[in-house]
Amino acid sequence: MSADAESSAPITIDTLKPGVELSGTVKNVELFGAFVDIGIAEDALLHISQLGKSDVRNVEDVVKIGDEISAFVLKVDKNSGRVALSLTKPPDLPWESLTAGEVFTGTVVRVENFGVFVDIGSEKPGMVHVSELADGFVKSPSDVVSIGDKVQVRVLKVNTRKRQIDLSMKLVEEMTEVPVDEDEEELPTAMALAFRKAMETQDEEEEDTTSGAKPVARSKRQEQDEILARTLRDHSTG
Repeated sequence: MSADAESSAPITIDTLKPGVELSGTVKNVELFGAFVDIGIAEDALLHISQLGKSDVRNVEDVVKIGDEISAFVLKVDKNSGRVALSLTKPPDLPWESLTAGEVFTGTVVRVENFGVFVDIGSEKPGMVHVSELADGFVKSPSDVVSIGDKVQVRVLKVNTRKRQIDLSMKLVEEMTEVPVDEDEEELPTAMALAFRKAMETQDEEEEDTTSGAKPVARSKRQEQDEILARTLRDHSTG
């Protein structure tokens, strides 16, 4: 299929997604924005805040009825059939799509004493605090990264109200095994000694019973049980 055939293919709301660039005709202008015919049932809304300029007071200062414009899809609501447009290309990573724990490759765009800012393709760069640059102590962020470096970062927190992204360069939490001294490992604990002694007493009782000898007094068995119970209790509260 040729490029001309693809561009002339009919647009449906099901084929639209954020970031897609398309052409349309301004059909109506209101105080809050303009409605643009993009070839689907409902005209898309180009809000005054998405005109590509700050502090726009009059929509017609930017677009007028009949203008042919090129815009980007900002949001799509398939249930209501509504589409929001922007004259500015939206970020590759919308705020709504970011979640804690995600890992991205970004570019260091600013270095400050308290940390660095990394562009991961979102609306604004995220910040890696100096305490999140490495596992060990970092005196100065410039000792770890420089502007232009490509780094891997993990999302810690997203504040959509303040438009802030907290990042970390501590990607892997390595589990370090604590070495065990073999001699100490073989040394039985007080609880193990008490349990072993109680089991030996039980074995002796069973042997005496089988050989016809008089069983060990019940008070002795009770004493061993008390030792074991006390040892377990002391161990759990210690």
